[in-house]
Amino acid sequence: MEKIGKDIFLLGIISFFADVSSEAIMPILPFFIYSLGGAGIAVGLIMGFGDAIASISKVFSGRLSDKIGKRKIFMLTGYGLSATSKLFFPLSGQWWHMLLLRGIERIGKGLRGPPRDALIGDLYIKRRGEAYGIHRALDTAGAVVGSLLVLFLFWIFKLDIVTILFISASIAFLSLPPILFVKEIVITKKEEEKREKLPEKLRKFIFISTIFSLGNFSYAFFLLKVGIEEIEYALLYYAFFNIVYAILAPYTGKLSDAIGRKLVILLGYIAFTLVCLGFVFTHSFYGILSILFPILLFILYGVAHALIEGNQKALVSDLSRYRGYAQGIFQMFNGIGVFCASVIAGVLWEIFPDLPDLIFIYGGALSLIASILLAISDVE
Repeated sequence: MEKIGKDIFLLGIISFFADVSSEAIMPILPFFIYSLGGAGIAVGLIMGFGDAIASISKVFSGRLSDKIGKRKIFMLTGYGLSATSKLFFPLSGQWWHMLLLRGIERIGKGLRGPPRDALIGDLYIKRRGEAYGIHRALDTAGAVVGSLLVLFLFWIFKLDIVTILFISASIAFLSLPPILFVKEIVITKKEEEKREKLPEKLRKFIFISTIFSLGNFSYAFFLLKVGIEEIEYALLYYAFFNIVYAILAPYTGKLSDAIGRKLVILLGYIAFTLVCLGFVFTHSFYGILSILFPILLFILYGVAHALIEGNQKALVSDLSRYRGYAQGIFQMFNGIGVFCASVIAGVLWEIFPDLPDLIFIYGGALSLIASILLAISDVE
């Protein structure tokens, strides 16, 4: 039986440190943008624009890594660029500075993402879902540590947001050394195989997942919905999300190996639909229920991500021959979808400030449509 070796754990450790840094930054970033004079549209634009830029760069990095047959150089460049750009976040004086800096940081993510995900697919074939699940678990374990770190720094130690941003950015550089010890699999192509073409089932899945991503707006709006007045609670809710995500990711990967990716991803889409609908009613509860209900929603949000994220990438690898190129195309369309979703959410937040629930109804409707399309498709 194929062994899950040290390389997947090294790749997970790399992502762990990168996510400790990112997830110590991301929960406070919406509030930092607000402090710089940015409102709902600025939040949506910054969060979505970064993902869109990353998505475009993913196509080129994935395809180029296939052509040259190497993955690690893209990982080293991408993680290095992201770490360096984060150091400039706390130096921003205007909200549009963050628009530029987050764009650069996300280019780094775009450079490293598809080659890294393709390398996982290259290394593991029979236990691919489990491998992606382990990677997502270690990645999300970093998110748990990062979200708890920012909670302690802000709530317990009373540090200001700028200081927290500096500390968090420094941690990102710890992700670079382990890359040197990851095994490189050199991919060679036969002459007649050099023209990339996505299989029909993969094209169908990318279309369906893009529909879902059009409703999968940035987590920032979930945090803003529950944390405009009490940032500490928003950070606590986000920690619950990441803890659940980290715990479940390897098991949902194993589950998809056993029963198929389609069913597991479908359950994730449905769970996200329920999360969006649940956020419509967050202000309908009082007392202790006003705290417990958002916690339950963020737990379900973590379940949805555990079911969807790693398994979508595993399915793309299953359906493709040129995994770097396929991962790049898949992640590009999904990133553009998330960008559009975040901008739409930001516009709705600004135009209808008294009706913030509109964005959650919108997200729930798109994810429900994606669920139906996936259920009736022949994608397996």
